[in-house]
Amino acid sequence: MLVCIFEDDRVEHFFPLTRTRAVYSLRMGRRTILDTVAETVDATGIVLHCRTGLADVVREETGRLVNRIAAGVDVLFVNGRIVLNSLDQLAPVLEASRSSTPTVFVHGEEVIAAWVPAAADPGRMVNRELINLEAFPDFRVETLAGVALVSRIWHLLAHMEATIKTDFQTLTKGVNVFERPDTRISERADLVNGEQIFIAPGAEVRSGAVLDASDGPIIIDHSARVMEHAVIHGPVSIGEHATVKVGAFLENCVIGPWSKVAGEVHDSVIHSFSNKSHAGFMGHSYLGSWVNLGAHTNTSNLKNDYGIVSAFNEALREMEKTDSIFAGLCMGDHSKCGIDSMFNTGTVVGVSCNLIGSGYQPRHIPSFLWGSPHGGYVTYRLDKALRVAETVMRRRNKDLSAAMMDLLASVHEATKSDRDRGILR
Repeated sequence: MLVCIFEDDRVEHFFPLTRTRAVYSLRMGRRTILDTVAETVDATGIVLHCRTGLADVVREETGRLVNRIAAGVDVLFVNGRIVLNSLDQLAPVLEASRSSTPTVFVHGEEVIAAWVPAAADPGRMVNRELINLEAFPDFRVETLAGVALVSRIWHLLAHMEATIKTDFQTLTKGVNVFERPDTRISERADLVNGEQIFIAPGAEVRSGAVLDASDGPIIIDHSARVMEHAVIHGPVSIGEHATVKVGAFLENCVIGPWSKVAGEVHDSVIHSFSNKSHAGFMGHSYLGSWVNLGAHTNTSNLKNDYGIVSAFNEALREMEKTDSIFAGLCMGDHSKCGIDSMFNTGTVVGVSCNLIGSGYQPRHIPSFLWGSPHGGYVTYRLDKALRVAETVMRRRNKDLSAAMMDLLASVHEATKSDRDRGILR
């Protein structure tokens, strides 16, 4: 059985994060949604569907077939926004896959999954820019309970704790977590509730570090470093080659591969190759890749009146309630901010912004803006932005590919009207 993970018309609600990646490349835990589906569903192969403008980058970064399905193949379509904690959630879908009846599984008007036998021509589905219920005419329709689809950026954070716990169970199945071969764990490190702590080969935990898994599991992945006197309260996942710096305090968060983190971080996700390397507080926030926060950057995640936080939705082009009293900063790929930056509750910063100056930044900063709260903002010229991205990536032995340069150029053009409309304070 071939599995196709697809994008639907809700992906724009995850802008700016999904301007530069497919929605299934987002993470709520150790793994991306794509990796979770691939490792959970027993498939002969995984193919991907995404927006045309992303196809080259998705193909390059995943190494998988994109927007193509060979003739004569039965295909199980799975929504790229799925929150999949166990295969049991898809039991009715897998049962349908034993039949020859085309079936689409929905929650309201949203497609969770669809079984498309070869006779129903699944190849035509991936020719669509986005796959919605109308892509499955004349299919048997069944309601699927017990499966969630994330629909907003802030919902990713709401599912983080459960996802880390699922990741830990998957990672440690059949593994004695106390063996910890090829690790470097200081005798002066304090590991609390050790049966809920997984430390992968090549990882290092230095003197004075505290790993407390009393409230949830802790994952320290391959070649990650936890430096002196860092404190980690689970559930937490630290990605491969990531660094938790001296004296950091982390609680209920995900740090992606090759990222660096310091200061205090709560209830947040940091994607790969991003840096929060200095003191400062960040809570209930979501950072993309290649982000850098200057020293003493602080994010507010709670209003003084404890009211529901509103945040800008780039798809709707208006503020909307997050349904939570906690929401911090969302920052798109390749954005940077200088020392002493301040972000109010529910702030959304686009792709490749360069922000400086003290005082609160605006609540919404469109992609490719440069400036400060006091000096104003101007368009970040594409050639300069690409030059900086290339320099930053080269420092990590990565190349800015032609496909990614083309994608960033298209984002620059697509967000021009947002910049013309101005920032939202």
